[in-house]
Parts: sequence; structure tokens; C-alpha cells
Amino acid sequence: MLNGKSILITGGTGSFGRAFVRTVLERYQPAKLIVFSRDELKQYEMQDELDAKRHDCLRFFLGDVRDASRLDMAFRGVDLVVHAAALKQVPALEYNPFEAVMTNVLGAQNVVNAAVRRGVAQVMALSTDKAVNPVNLYGATKLCSEKMFVAANHFFGEGSQFSIVRYGNVMASRGSVIPLFIRCRDQGQPLPITDERMTRFWITIQGAVDFVLGRIAAMRGGEVFIPKMPSMRIMDLAQAIAPGAPVRHIGIRPGEKIHETLLTIDESRNTVKNDDLFLIKPSFIDYASPPDMKPVREGYSYSSADNPRWLSIEDLREKLQVI
Repeated sequence: MLNGKSILITGGTGSFGRAFVRTVLERYQPAKLIVFSRDELKQYEMQDELDAKRHDCLRFFLGDVRDASRLDMAFRGVDLVVHAAALKQVPALEYNPFEAVMTNVLGAQNVVNAAVRRGVAQVMALSTDKAVNPVNLYGATKLCSEKMFVAANHFFGEGSQFSIVRYGNVMASRGSVIPLFIRCRDQGQPLPITDERMTRFWITIQGAVDFVLGRIAAMRGGEVFIPKMPSMRIMDLAQAIAPGAPVRHIGIRPGEKIHETLLTIDESRNTVKNDDLFLIKPSFIDYASPPDMKPVREGYSYSSADNPRWLSIEDLREKLQVI
């Protein structure tokens, strides 16, 4: 599906971006694979890591999604854009709200406008469980971003298709709690716990990449795709990484929830499902449900607290290869 295509990923040097690029290079033969990001050092390291000389399709494009003219230049001749660029550290964004809006909201608008101007056929934007009933600024900006990408299908009419993948915490991504727990364990320090009741949806980086690639093949524009993921308890994660280690209760940080939600009761009215995923249909576009999917029951919500799928301590150890 990607052979011969020109593909650009914003935020391409982040955790997801690096895994996405590696996977595309392994499985497909794109005409171009453009890594768009604002950090020249990370691009240099990524070129060295991937042995860029072996991959004629690879391009590295310095730029920021805040810069509309730079995006317009980067999107020339591009068939598919995966929009992964975002500021996402919840506590930092609570104290730097204008920066969050500039990247996550205005940057998303720039991506939409550049894609339409350059005739990009498909745009897949990455979102987060934090966008659902948001209590922090990061979630609020990602909710705005979701609304803009869905509405772009209606506002601009025929041409570019815009869809969204919404998922939970990515296991061992940069800035996640796992590297912090491992560092505390290795240094003999107590593990910081915000609240023992806390639960989260969990997905591996490769799992996220595979899901996004699958949805690119299936997208028609306007959908929000949600994978069915297991939940995990924060105390189970602590035991998986550092069995018997002492913990230090630090309290919930600004903008943090006890449990996360990926699908609300109100959204369920427009939602269909199969064994692997939920699909929120666009409400203002004539959209026929895929034949293998059926509506969710009335009043349904998908929360990390009452998820039927759970990761045990043993599951976590296996996935993290933590002994």
C-alpha cells in the first residue's frame, strides 16, 4: 500500500516516528520517506542509526509545524502525511499553555492547510486518551486538533482525506513512567507513585505503528480509530519493574486523572466495533459502517478502569523484558 508513495511524518525523530520509519523501511519500498522535525541533532543521530546511505528514499527535513510556509514546502509531492508532532508532557504544558496551543492546535491547523494546498491524498493524525473529557491542557489541545482534522473532510470537500488514531500510553516511550521507574530501581531509590488506584491503557510502540499502518489502508476520511488495548495498574507496573522496591507517594500531578477514557458515552452513539477496534463515525458526513463492524450498545464507554483486558505483572515483565 505504501510502495512507490511519498510519505512524510511530522515529529519523525520522536519515539513513534523512529519506529514508524524503521517499520516502513523494512516492509515497503516508498519513493520518498521524509522525516520532518525541528531537532537537527536527533535527525543526525537517526541518520546514523538507520544508515541512511543504504536507503535512497530517506529524506530529512528540518522544520516546525508552527511554520506554515515550511510545511507548505515540505508537503510538495507528498501522498501521505502522518502527523505525530506534538508537545505532550502534561505537567510542563500546564505551566506553558501558550506553547502547547502553538504546536498542538495552530500546528495542526498548519498541517491541514498545507495538505489541502499541496493536494496530499491522506493525512493520519495521532491523538491520545487525554483528548477524551480532558482535564489538562494537553488533552484540550489534542481535542481541538481532533475536531479540526475531522472537520477538514467536510470543510474542504473532495480531495484530501483526514483521519485520526486515538490510543493510550505508549510503553517505554520517551518521557513515560517506565524509564523513570527503571532509573529509580537502578539507583536504589523509592519509586514515585502518584496514586495507587491509577490505571492506564497501554500499547507498545510497535503495536501503535502497526495499528496506524492498518488504519491508513482502511481510512476513508473523518473516522477516529481506537484500538482495543489492555489496561494496567500502576502498582503492577512498579512490581514488574522493581519487585519489592519501596514506593514514595507524591500525589496526583496537575492535570492528571486516576483513570483514562478512550470512548465516551456520548461518542458511543456514532461508534461501531469489531474484535480489534472501535471506529467513531463522522457525524456530519454520509458514512457507511464497514461490513465487519456493529454498533456498540447504548451508553457504552471505554475506560481503563473497567476494561475487560488487563496486563498482569507477568505480562508486563514479558513485554518489557524486565527481570
